[in-house]
Amino acid sequence: MQLTLERVGKKVGPSVHLYPQSLTLVPGAVTVLLGATQAGKTSLMRLMAGLDVPTSGRVMVDGADVTGVPVRERNVAMVYQQFINYPSMNVFHNIASPLKLRGEKGDALKGKVRALAEKLHIDVFLERLPAELSGGQQQRVALARALAKAAPLMLLDEPLVNLDYKLREELREELSQLFANGEATVVYATTEPAEALLLGGYTAVMDAGELLQYGPTAEVFHRPESIRVARAFSDPPMNLLPAQAADGGAQLTGGPLIPLQLSAASGRELTVGVRASALRVKGREGDLVINGTVDLAEISGSDTFVHAHTPVGDLVAQLTGVHNFHLGSPISLHVSPTQVYVFDAAGALVLAPERTGGPR
Repeated sequence: MQLTLERVGKKVGPSVHLYPQSLTLVPGAVTVLLGATQAGKTSLMRLMAGLDVPTSGRVMVDGADVTGVPVRERNVAMVYQQFINYPSMNVFHNIASPLKLRGEKGDALKGKVRALAEKLHIDVFLERLPAELSGGQQQRVALARALAKAAPLMLLDEPLVNLDYKLREELREELSQLFANGEATVVYATTEPAEALLLGGYTAVMDAGELLQYGPTAEVFHRPESIRVARAFSDPPMNLLPAQAADGGAQLTGGPLIPLQLSAASGRELTVGVRASALRVKGREGDLVINGTVDLAEISGSDTFVHAHTPVGDLVAQLTGVHNFHLGSPISLHVSPTQVYVFDAAGALVLAPERTGGPR
């Protein structure tokens, strides 16, 4: 399905839910809508589905205007944060329901239901009612039913947000594999950059009802067009430090000169961006060194997040492994000049690190 939004906007009374924006989805690919809560992701998906009508612009499907066509007349599958299953039907009949509407029956229907259930590891629960399942298992049933519909457009609105950490990790991996076949155009809304990176495909970054940037996920991650995109597509948020353009690079306010090739007049206001994962406690040749004190050190999974107070501003460093730091103790953080971002006074990207590896 070729879905195109042409300058669609949405107002409810005086409140603007979506500013006019245009977006053409890549058919057969996954597009992640990435943004914080109330960024406009759900509002945009409702327009895509036909649950709402835009107050401006048009929704086009394969070149036809479907702006006023209701959801029941569109071939769309949807999965929400709150999983929805038929409580009086067992798992088998929940998954089978869209297949029966298409006229499937007999062994063919049973085979398709079992194949989907096996993909999502719920085949042992086919005879159970939804109320007899855990939250993660019920969400898998809802996903299986959506997949059974075989709709050319599948919309998933933060489908894993209410699951525990382990289940989210498992389902993320499974979903990325399920969507890799390109049989449907998938739109997946999330607040988590890690999900966007895992699912790959394309990412549309949203903030406060605006579409900020759209493109291949790795490209948007590595080359955020603005500070707003960089903030949204970093977890933890990108460290942003005030600086001025100077001969030979960018002069950090209260800190060292970063040697960079900038075609900017001296004195121009800049913002230097450093991802938390780019900061290290062990130096390498050519590194910048920023000294400070430890405000907080927290261990999350296999990483340690260190919050440090420095003359150039407060920094967060994401260090691989488990490290012990005493609060208030001195710390030296190192970063290569080749790993910094530079934004101009208006927040637009001036310089990004050259890509030398994977997305992280």
